[in-house]
Amino acid sequence: MEVKDIKLAVIGLGYVGLPLASAFGNLRNVVGFDINEERIFDLCNLHDSTRELSSEEIEQSSGLKFTSNESELADCNCYIITVPTPVDENKNPDLFPLVTASTMIGQYLEKGNIVIYESTVYPGATEEICMPILEKESSLIFNEDFYLGYSPERINPGDKSHRIKDIIKVTSGSNSETADLIDQLYGTIIDAGTHKASSIKVAEAAKVIENTQRDVNIALVNELAIIFDKLDIDTEEVLLAAGSKWNFLPFRPGLVGGHCIGVDPYYLTHKAQLLDYEPKIILAGRQLNDSMGKYVSEKLCREMSNQGLEINDSRILIMGLTFKEDCPDLRNTRVIDIINELNINGATIDAFDPWVSSISTDLKAIVNFVEKPLEDFYDAIVIAVGHSQFKDLGVQKIRSFGKKEHILFDLKYLFSAEESDLRF
Repeated sequence: MEVKDIKLAVIGLGYVGLPLASAFGNLRNVVGFDINEERIFDLCNLHDSTRELSSEEIEQSSGLKFTSNESELADCNCYIITVPTPVDENKNPDLFPLVTASTMIGQYLEKGNIVIYESTVYPGATEEICMPILEKESSLIFNEDFYLGYSPERINPGDKSHRIKDIIKVTSGSNSETADLIDQLYGTIIDAGTHKASSIKVAEAAKVIENTQRDVNIALVNELAIIFDKLDIDTEEVLLAAGSKWNFLPFRPGLVGGHCIGVDPYYLTHKAQLLDYEPKIILAGRQLNDSMGKYVSEKLCREMSNQGLEINDSRILIMGLTFKEDCPDLRNTRVIDIINELNINGATIDAFDPWVSSISTDLKAIVNFVEKPLEDFYDAIVIAVGHSQFKDLGVQKIRSFGKKEHILFDLKYLFSAEESDLRF
């Protein structure tokens, strides 16, 4: 098979799959498949609820056809799977979406076909979990009748500066010929170029450590922030001073949520534990980062008490609900941890987020979602997410939401230390 002979399908049209399918759809015919019929309806009407693509960008992908009809996959010979890989309530990998997608694709596989996975997994999962499913469903033999590839996604939700074509793409294949073909395929859409890994396992490992490294580094800075708080030192000032050295890494403290940094390390630790190795640094970093919501709420409660403000029956405004700035994604947002802790202490919480149109029933049970905060109403205001709209509002407008005596807690360093009462 040559690149020109590839009949492509992208399975899963979320934050990862849609930009990928769109990029290919600018150059070739692509079947974009998702089981969510509402999602398909929206995309057919040029609306992307994730806000990764504009209506114009979707429309320009003239070769891309959206569908939730499995039968339309039958004419394809190359399948790229971009389904979510979350963790369950016990922080164990939840491979159900990956297994389901593999089972479905296996029923359409024919000789010579290629299946490429982009979903984040632990090293070995593609060949240990997905490959046997494909063999069973298709009655074909791996690396004789069909072939595998792995090219980890590097989508950064909400980032309009680093789009899919601008980020170097790691590629791999189950044999040298497949690896070359997959590398050439991605090379048609990636301006930044590709990096062909020596094996699928290497590519899987490269992906999972990208976010693990960031998680550990953020955990270190979070721990430093706790120490500096006890020393009555402004963490941002310390980091700016240390950052004057050329090789100091510019990490900042914060809440670590989402479906990448807060999840991917558990895939690596899961595999390590299966191999009878108990990870130390990685799990310690995860534990610390998962505790930061409690730390933030305790710090706010302590300051309110110092200022003579009763936390019980207080009204607190949380600005930002999503897991990161300028992004509508609520998945695994750790802002919820702050809200839960403040609720325990008797506060009533309002949340304001211009990137969110509605919240789930579970969220409604713990927070009041407001479209516009009331003025002169809140005992405390917490800037939990650094949306650009909050920066544009300015500190004076944000403070107008507070009562005459209130506390402004700026977790995201949107404003100076002089303009805020508390910072991370």
